[in-house]
Amino acid sequence: MQSITGKTALITGAGRGIGRALAHAFAREGVHVALMGRTGANVENVANELAEYDVKTVSVQADVSNGGEVKDAVQQVKDTLGEIDILINNAGIGKFGRFLDLSEEDWRNVWDVNVMGIYHVTHAVLPDMVERQAGEIVNISSTSGLRGTVGSSAYSASKFAVLGLTESLMREMRQENIRVQAISPSKVITDFASDHNLSDGTEDSEHFMQAEDLADVVVSQLKLHPRMFVKNSELWATNPK
Repeated sequence: MQSITGKTALITGAGRGIGRALAHAFAREGVHVALMGRTGANVENVANELAEYDVKTVSVQADVSNGGEVKDAVQQVKDTLGEIDILINNAGIGKFGRFLDLSEEDWRNVWDVNVMGIYHVTHAVLPDMVERQAGEIVNISSTSGLRGTVGSSAYSASKFAVLGLTESLMREMRQENIRVQAISPSKVITDFASDHNLSDGTEDSEHFMQAEDLADVVVSQLKLHPRMFVKNSELWATNPK
């Protein structure tokens, strides 16, 4: 096991849900946290929550689908916190409905955030990792990226792409001592789930996966000895009711 204390993590989609849970999990471990989100007020609120921990934080506003905004935001993070050791590509959106009911704009919006967003942020962060011959990249995918379901064609296509991107980048970056991995959870009870009618808000927290559970997995895997990693973790609720 290795310690991650003192490292710096950049989390996208950090204003709520999984991103917020990851921010708290990292801060508890003594990791300095950079919070990136499309809604500035949300990431600022999370940054304020992290004040209870003895770590440095910065919040930056950027839409990951906009390469220029991402580049500026990453530079702001580096100017404030220094080198980025850990990148968590968590930002994502969903659009659900039968294939013929989804517009081309729906598809492009999902693709631009879920796939091109990972491209933009990783492309801005990765060169420094390669130069240092060290780094961690975790891409948040979904079990929808492993199997399609009715009504999830756009979302599933984007999450399949995330896994393909992760696989290819992993094989390239192993030789640079950079670990690239994916996390593929089934339903996580967050605002994302309720916003898209994937949750009615009444689920028993003891039987459905919570954002904090996923964050625990990410932290645990980053603590593994640097000579190994888990390429893709498929996470499921044990006994959903």
